Amino acid sequence: MPGRDDNGLDTLLVGLDGASLPVLRPLFDAGVTPTLRDLFGEGASGPLRSQIPPWTASAWPSLYTGTNPGKHGVFGFLAFEGYDWEVVTASSVEERPLWGYLDHHDLTSVVVNVPVTYPPEAVDGAVVPGYLAPEDPPCHPEGILEDVRDHLGEYRVYADVESDESAGVEETVAEYRALTRMRGEAFRYLADRFDPDFGFLQFQHTDTILHEYPETDRAVRGVYGAVDGAVDRTLAACDPETVVVVSDHGLGEYDRRLRVNEVLRDEGLLSATRGGEGMPTWAVIRDDRLREGERGEGTDGTPLQRTAALAASVGLTSQRAGAVLERLGLLDAARRWVPTGLVRAGSEQVDFPNSAAYARSRVECGIRINLRGREPDGVVAPGEYEAVRSEVVELLSDLTTPEGDPVFETVAPREEFFSGPNVDRAVDVVAVPRRFDTYVTTWLLGEHFAAPDPPAWDHEREGVVAATGAGVDQSADLSGAHLFDVAPTVLALLGLKRAERMDGDVLPVAEDPGATDYPDYDVGAGTTLDDEAVEERLADLGYVE
Repeated sequence: MPGRDDNGLDTLLVGLDGASLPVLRPLFDAGVTPTLRDLFGEGASGPLRSQIPPWTASAWPSLYTGTNPGKHGVFGFLAFEGYDWEVVTASSVEERPLWGYLDHHDLTSVVVNVPVTYPPEAVDGAVVPGYLAPEDPPCHPEGILEDVRDHLGEYRVYADVESDESAGVEETVAEYRALTRMRGEAFRYLADRFDPDFGFLQFQHTDTILHEYPETDRAVRGVYGAVDGAVDRTLAACDPETVVVVSDHGLGEYDRRLRVNEVLRDEGLLSATRGGEGMPTWAVIRDDRLREGERGEGTDGTPLQRTAALAASVGLTSQRAGAVLERLGLLDAARRWVPTGLVRAGSEQVDFPNSAAYARSRVECGIRINLRGREPDGVVAPGEYEAVRSEVVELLSDLTTPEGDPVFETVAPREEFFSGPNVDRAVDVVAVPRRFDTYVTTWLLGEHFAAPDPPAWDHEREGVVAATGAGVDQSADLSGAHLFDVAPTVLALLGLKRAERMDGDVLPVAEDPGATDYPDYDVGAGTTLDDEAVEERLADLGYVE
């Protein structure tokens, strides 16, 4: 049987959300991350090209299934049904995860903190879900989270501080370091208990700290140093034969914000409405009671919200106030403290029945056509679809920054990026920012462009990959490595064939055993995430506007 021949972890996959070589190299040179430095230095390593869209909720499923979003079906943090949406879960992923393939071959896995793994799949081993799960997620096997907490004394999915509100940098970093230690300790406990062939240990705060404190060196060093220590202790305890380190995307500073829906409005492709209807243009949830999973109130819920809606109906919108706050440098602070239900009630929003095209979520990297017969209030007839799509492609292709440079490096129909049974869930026009130096938002807030204040970082396409250990060609050239290649490569390192339907190839670090068909995947029952505190956390990082 493929896999290890004796007891001990065969292959360990370490996930560093948002890590890139420009971030890691200075940490290597400064001695902050000696364990990661050695893993990259001793083995084959290089940049790992992410997909479009290069965001956590879609990229990790692509990495662990080896397929593009058109196959697995997750294009962002939100799953849309018409104009309504909900936060994605593992039940949104319609392709078999890596540990599901291993289970098919009677191999055992321990998976800790990987995004979009709630609710967990029942496999031989253990799964403790990570990002996008509720704070107390069901785990596999049932009751294992309680065992982990009994052993560690504490285990949490999310931080216990509001880093961009009341907590300072030191408190935030201390909390993130504590969560990082929990990830490593939980993995080591489960590895000792289940004696797995394969382990997958992910660290999320390597991304979060760069969103929140990109210019604070001690914050970045503090979090990455804690991750390095957790990896070092895991290597010592589990002694894996092979180690693969990956990230889902990179992060870097952006130069400007673009309100793409304002561009569409000025071209007559989008209409706005006031008074609380339509898709919200600001963060969705800002209420601590929702940590317990209560549903938020609609725009008719409170007298203050009704007042805001009335004010919006006569032209006194949140955007007008926001424009003033932005000029004063106070917009981000206001967004943190003003109840979002109030802001939503007083905002201009996309008027779907009267719009031909719109950006519904900034992380989707593109524009959705309001197609009749597909959308609830579609206005674009099927016979006009290609003409409208071509109009949007031309509009965005010609769009330039205030400095006169193209905003987008590629604007193209979605079929050039996605393939599979779920392509229809994607945006109709994909728009890839040039060097990702422009932060594209869905806000309706007046002018097309605005400068970031303070300087901020957002996602880029270049992540990282490194592989070392038994069976690894450590001299391999990893130029051209892609996110889709990770799952086929891990299977190959375990002596297993990749699935025919995977979009990735085996990286040259491993011998390619070929491809084969696997049984059809039984997609989950469609569990929804009734915990809007997750939406609050997404809003904190700018993923939901």
